[in-house]
Amino acid sequence: MHPAHAAMPLHTRIQRAIRQLIVDGALGPGKPLPASRALSKSFGVSRDTIESAYARLHAEGFIERRVGSGSFVAEMPEFVSPQRRSAREALLRDQGPNLSKRGAAMFESGGVRGSLGLRPFTHGVPETRTFPLRLWERLERQVLRETGTESLLQGDPQGVEPLRRAIADYVNLERGARATADRVLVLTSSQQAMTLCANMLLDPDDRIFIEDPAYHGARKAFDAAGLNCVPVRLDAQGILVDQVMADPQQARAIFLTPSHQFPTGATLALDRRLALIEWAASRQSWIIEDDYDSEFHYAGKPTACVQGLDPNDRTIYVGTFTKSLFPGLRIGYVVLPPALVKPMTVARTLLDGHTATISQLTLARFMENGHFGAYVRTMRGLYAERLEVLVKLVRTHLSDFVEPRVPIGGLQMPCVLTCDIEERDAIHAARRAGIDLMGLSALHATEQAKPGFLMGFAAYTPAELEVAILKLAAAFKSLRKQSGKVV
Repeated sequence: MHPAHAAMPLHTRIQRAIRQLIVDGALGPGKPLPASRALSKSFGVSRDTIESAYARLHAEGFIERRVGSGSFVAEMPEFVSPQRRSAREALLRDQGPNLSKRGAAMFESGGVRGSLGLRPFTHGVPETRTFPLRLWERLERQVLRETGTESLLQGDPQGVEPLRRAIADYVNLERGARATADRVLVLTSSQQAMTLCANMLLDPDDRIFIEDPAYHGARKAFDAAGLNCVPVRLDAQGILVDQVMADPQQARAIFLTPSHQFPTGATLALDRRLALIEWAASRQSWIIEDDYDSEFHYAGKPTACVQGLDPNDRTIYVGTFTKSLFPGLRIGYVVLPPALVKPMTVARTLLDGHTATISQLTLARFMENGHFGAYVRTMRGLYAERLEVLVKLVRTHLSDFVEPRVPIGGLQMPCVLTCDIEERDAIHAARRAGIDLMGLSALHATEQAKPGFLMGFAAYTPAELEVAILKLAAAFKSLRKQSGKVV
């Protein structure tokens, strides 16, 4: 019997086990079943238990009961023989799923999968082992005491008002945004925000400018929606806006990570921000601003967000608590132009309805009481120390292989390969050593990419970073040795 059935009544477990044998073809049509007396002795159960199982199988039409003859598997032509079923299943597997064009694009993209484990140097993962769980639990208990069963009901699809107000206050103060609670839409993630923007603001084949290299999750969301993604190169001051301005065709939107460009770490210069704001207003296009980890800035004060500089309400500001708190929270948000609030909220109800109310109210209290700001400040200091450690370790042990590009913020550091090892080989060698690296080439739309990889550092202690770097150095040295080259 299946282990999952262990909690069921005994007669139900027997009934389901026999039913599965019939469905699988192990008991064919017309096959006699053991007499209830004999089966009860074999199983060591009462005869009534077997009779109850047989009665249910008979009621479902799986067996026939003939007076004086016993019980037999019913004739059910809709069940295919095991041999024919195997052949049919093999044929269906070879044909592949019958997906729509959009479904095929989503499937072929590979999706956006986060790491289910914690191993260096997975990028974009915050430290969670030091999170104040007891404080969070206490605040959650307060919420449950005050709201009772009300928090168990369907929530507001736009998000609970206390959290929307806390988010607006935070982005106004810390990011220089122009937000109010009624312009905030609470979502499960920034990825959901990208999908909403792609499907609500643009039609298939519409052009959207994206940074090159770009955040892979955004590009996959836009590709899946059938958009025409137009890559725009970067320099040390961010995206090259001259290419955007000179484009003769009408692009409907541009996607940016202006505060801390992913993956290069560049900050978009103020004059370029203003130029893009003017471009969006003149073309009636949209700016989608992803401010994914702006809390963690290690050198100077971060530049104000584009949304706060835009007087024309053409900028959609996307934020998330996945990086600043913990991935399992599943709360992100967008600050929308007033005209988009109702359409986006209605569209959101078609995706997942609403975000869990208890988590929203707990987070709102965490922010209102000043815990969020204090926690971010603590983690900012911790991450800055870990980045410094990682830079020293890379320069000490990997200097023959890579050059670190030290970022001014974020949770990961890009490294460019300076040796004759191929990027793909380096990533595979690291994986064999139990180390996770993301290649830089996959983030580029053009072939101008410099080979290298991202190294996440925020979630790992200095000791863990050192162990991982030594493993990586050994893996790279072994790789060179196998290719016949000496370090």
